[in-house]
Amino acid sequence: MVEELVAAGVSAASVGLVYVMAGARVVKQYERGVVLRLGRLRPEVRGPGLTMIVPFVDRLRKVNIQIVTLPVPAQEGITRDNVTVRVDAVVYFKVVDAADAVIRVEDYRFAVSQMAQTSLRSIIGKSDLDDLLSNREKLNQGLELMLDSPAIGWGVQIDRVEIKDVSLPETMKRSMARQAEADRERRARIINADAELQASKKLAQAAEVMSEQPAALQLRLLQTVVAVAAEKNSTLVLPFPVELLRFLERAQQNMAPQQPPGGREPAVPSMDEPSEGSKTRQD
Repeated sequence: MVEELVAAGVSAASVGLVYVMAGARVVKQYERGVVLRLGRLRPEVRGPGLTMIVPFVDRLRKVNIQIVTLPVPAQEGITRDNVTVRVDAVVYFKVVDAADAVIRVEDYRFAVSQMAQTSLRSIIGKSDLDDLLSNREKLNQGLELMLDSPAIGWGVQIDRVEIKDVSLPETMKRSMARQAEADRERRARIINADAELQASKKLAQAAEVMSEQPAALQLRLLQTVVAVAAEKNSTLVLPFPVELLRFLERAQQNMAPQQPPGGREPAVPSMDEPSEGSKTRQD
């Protein structure tokens, strides 16, 4: 009889131990446990460590509270200035309320993904191409606000949203390249024109100084000859001295016949008519 009681006790203890072991659960540090008892949500959320539930009555669902990196597939849309682009992004979010993430939404990851794709297409339609290329920080903030509003009710907090890449059509890339090239050429021409203006002012000042000292112009001429000779050319072109040209010009002006005040040329005696000297001799 005693042996039967001992065997029954051992059997009961074994069954009890198995029942207790069936109700033991381990929740990791980065998880939270949500317990549903007979389909009803228990108010307490189980923290990390060993926790016990009622076997066959309770159901424990673990929720990861780490930051999740969710890539958003590339979305194609038309910007406000009628340019077709493809934009992809990445969303960083985490669960802040495990009970809401389990009860209020069927699959919070899928819900956030679909909402991110819809919001991204909406942002593309409201933005210009220049904003997508150069003002991404503002668009990231706007996209984060669009995602964070409905996600709060799901127990999810949007940590950050980043636009990764903007793909443009090849024709648009070539047009932008031509525009950038034309802008650089315009700036180069402006710089060259400004340099020529400054050089012309300096040359005008130098010419004014050289006009007061003719020897300075001759020295500048000799310097030019030295610079040309340094190139080791087979032919040396020597400019004609400016002073000699001026001397010849003054000499030509002095040798030119002077006209009388009346504007008539002086009478030239004919070869047939005798001059006054010849008449005197004949007389």
